[in-house]
Amino acid sequence: MEQQIIIWALFLTAAGYMGWRIWKAFDRRNSGGCAKGCGCAADKVNSVKIK
Repeated sequence: MEQQIIIWALFLTAAGYMGWRIWKAFDRRNSGGCAKGCGCAADKVNSVKIK
């Protein structure tokens, strides 16, 4: 019985992580324009000064 609880906990953790990754892949609010979704492209655009 203990082993089943551990297996279910690991499965639910992995499923939650995958769901979070899928959600972040399609969430456009925080994307900076690069494929990684870290927002680095937005930082570069804001740091460039136009004269």
